[in-house]
Amino acid sequence: MEHTIKVVLVDDEELARAYLGELLAPHPDIVVTAECANGFEAVKAIADTSPDLLFLDVQMPKLDGFEVLELIEPSQAPVVVFVTAYDQYAMRAFDAHAVDYLLKPFSPQRFERALERARARLGERRTLPEIAPEARPAGVYAQRIVVKDGTRVHIIPVARLEYVAAQDDYVALHSEGKSYLKQQPIAAVEALLDPACFVRIHRSAIVNLERVARIEPYGKESRIAILTDGTRLPVSRSGYARLLEAMEDSQGNRNSTR
Repeated sequence: MEHTIKVVLVDDEELARAYLGELLAPHPDIVVTAECANGFEAVKAIADTSPDLLFLDVQMPKLDGFEVLELIEPSQAPVVVFVTAYDQYAMRAFDAHAVDYLLKPFSPQRFERALERARARLGERRTLPEIAPEARPAGVYAQRIVVKDGTRVHIIPVARLEYVAAQDDYVALHSEGKSYLKQQPIAAVEALLDPACFVRIHRSAIVNLERVARIEPYGKESRIAILTDGTRLPVSRSGYARLLEAMEDSQGNRNSTR
């Protein structure tokens, strides 16, 4: 008896989901456990049904496809086939360990090849590794960061991020008076942020340049950064050098635009 393959379809276009359903219908061992029109629905459906296979759109309201993958628990990681009308995400999709990348419009024959690859991956019993920061193209930085808190998902616009503090295996993301914990190394968060706006001032802290009010000496050779809300963050010797350089570059850019 064949093993049943549980599938979740994620696409903000109803017709696209219907087309995928039609292509899957001739396969009796495949059961579609959920259809989702946006990223939030996808995260919930994956948590509820633990699918084996995920057909995932990239550009969607609320959360995009890559943000959905960030929020999947490793124990529930399915095999992923991206389905999108945009070819510019292909390299990032394969860096995120997708098994295939279906570019709309695609033929039934092309779909069958993707499904064969997915079956082969399922047979290998692989899990989806954590998406590495290098999956983001060079010079392209995050505009928002997603954080899962139980069944809730928070979206933090990077422009409103004040600072990041390392806490063991987590980082605390501070924004507008609130703190959000995310299980991720601080170096991974640093790689997502534009270095023209955010500076690693200490092994345990990244700061938004616009939130730095002043820098003060602290002890013999150390310093602290005072933020506009009064928060005090440690500044290492190398962090101080990076901070000064970034501030000078920022000032130079402002002067050049006058």
